[in-house]
Amino acid sequence: MRQETVGKTIDRALIERWALAYLGRFASSAENLRRVLLRRARRRLGEDRAAAARAAGVIDALVARYRETGLVDDTSYATARARARLRRGQSVRTIRAGLAAKGVAADEAGAAIDALKGEAGDPDLAAACVFARRRRLGPYRRIAEADPSKELAAFARAGFSRAVADAVLACADAEEVEGLLRGETK
Repeated sequence: MRQETVGKTIDRALIERWALAYLGRFASSAENLRRVLLRRARRRLGEDRAAAARAAGVIDALVARYRETGLVDDTSYATARARARLRRGQSVRTIRAGLAAKGVAADEAGAAIDALKGEAGDPDLAAACVFARRRRLGPYRRIAEADPSKELAAFARAGFSRAVADAVLACADAEEVEGLLRGETK
């Protein structure tokens, strides 16, 4: 059980310990780290707005210092996160929204998406194939008879275009999906 810490003071060393502990466990963008530290400071300080404002200044300076030293690098964070989400079968649209939610700037997110396009011809198609395999849709389904509209809806909810979903669902088996990824057409 957590001890009640509301009303206690916060100094620079405590904020730095919080930041290093967080970064020791999670990769983070600069904005996300700032949000986490501010949330933790507000929880500890309670209603003391003056102390919260002082803590916010310390947090902003700390995050700026971490950016300058390279401890927090939004570009590499965005690239790594985009690659990981693509491997899990998330669409480019979903990846971009996830990066924005973590506070990554639009230009850095765009660079990460462009890096994905450089590595794989069509990242959305590659992600859709992974998505179909993970969700057992299209050529990966167990049941021979499935409702195609439900499968298309699953792709749409995941952020894939109709053309990409149709291309994956048109494949008869896993080998045809691999051929689709290589650019082979029948």
